[in-house]
Amino acid sequence: MMKETRARPARAVVAAVQLPEVSDAEFEASLGELQQLAKTLGFEVVARLTQKRARFDPAAYLGTGKREELKALAEDADIILVDHEISPSQARNLEKEAGREVMDRTMVILEIFHRHARSRAARAQVEIARLGYMAPRMREAAKLAGPQGRQRSGTGGRGAGESHTELDRRKIRDRIAELQEEIIAMDAERRTRRARRQAGEGLARVALVGYTNAGKSTLMRALTGSEILVADKLFATLDTTVRALHPEGKPRVLVSDTVGFIKNLPHELVASFKSTLDEALEASLLLHVVDASDPGYLRQLEVTDKVLDEIGAQDVPRLLVFNKIDRAAAGTEASLRTLHPGCFVMSARRESDVAGLREAILAFFRKDLVEAELFLPWAAQQLRGEIFGSCEVLEERAGNDGSTFRVRGDAGALTRLKRAIGLPTAS
Repeated sequence: MMKETRARPARAVVAAVQLPEVSDAEFEASLGELQQLAKTLGFEVVARLTQKRARFDPAAYLGTGKREELKALAEDADIILVDHEISPSQARNLEKEAGREVMDRTMVILEIFHRHARSRAARAQVEIARLGYMAPRMREAAKLAGPQGRQRSGTGGRGAGESHTELDRRKIRDRIAELQEEIIAMDAERRTRRARRQAGEGLARVALVGYTNAGKSTLMRALTGSEILVADKLFATLDTTVRALHPEGKPRVLVSDTVGFIKNLPHELVASFKSTLDEALEASLLLHVVDASDPGYLRQLEVTDKVLDEIGAQDVPRLLVFNKIDRAAAGTEASLRTLHPGCFVMSARRESDVAGLREAILAFFRKDLVEAELFLPWAAQQLRGEIFGSCEVLEERAGNDGSTFRVRGDAGALTRLKRAIGLPTAS
């Protein structure tokens, strides 16, 4: 019997320049994040090379001497990952000298998004971002292509004097326009679905937001009992998932998971994933999930706050949730509670902690509920199910002409019920 062999994972060398304004702690955190991104792509990081410089080398990012070191390190690797977004010419020159393909930080993130996007909307948004990234890099590709990039007379799909590069750019512009039209249509469908959800009586919405890999999907599954993807990788979640809080209470609460944030997230992706992050804008409460076991959690807070401000969600009420406390060092919980009064410290893997968070969510929405009495004539008993479905029934009294319910619920839901029953709604 032949012995089964497994292909080894692709090997990567990580390269980074530390600028004077970047502290050692920030630099190490960014490098660690890039290595996590590499892991998500399936790369094994076999070496890393760093250099302190006043600015990036304009020709090839790293200085001449460091490029020689990189070439030697790259002999045992398949690819070079650069911890910054670099220009097309810098990437091309670095590839020529090191003899290996180069992916900058933006391209790494785009590739992860490309591989992990599942829904039609997410795939369209990722393709727009990738095309926007590739368009300015086509000139460098044309230089390597040689004569094919030169202008030729009009043949086939090209106009007179239009080069292959210009043709490709035109195709990219057309494809982006086509995808944007698709997204507009999908946004209209999404708004219709949301309007239907909003029309539901007693409906409340919570959005999980936070840094990538903070444990949002694990928490989402614990709160809703849903079988959604959970992985110890960056950007495991790219599509918005909406589920009901389980077990359901009054009011009924919908919980949505959102794409994770990351430092230096490419602007193309911030823009293209705006519709995904719109869940945060439409929520009544944001659960800002932070990895309590990360010593650099303040950086997570800063990045998430910045992105939420960018999308206009800075005024949405938030509950700061420190997750993964079971992985944190001793004394972390007490420190977090002192530094962040009112925060919720927990582990999504402990049922008692999840139950406590669920009660905190319900308490947030119940504080705005109102109590009322509804008289339901015997002739209108078909509305009994709606009363129990949209309100918390505190008491029911039967009389000669019908039933009187003392209920607690959302003011809007109560108004709709009164109208359906034929009761005055001014009170």
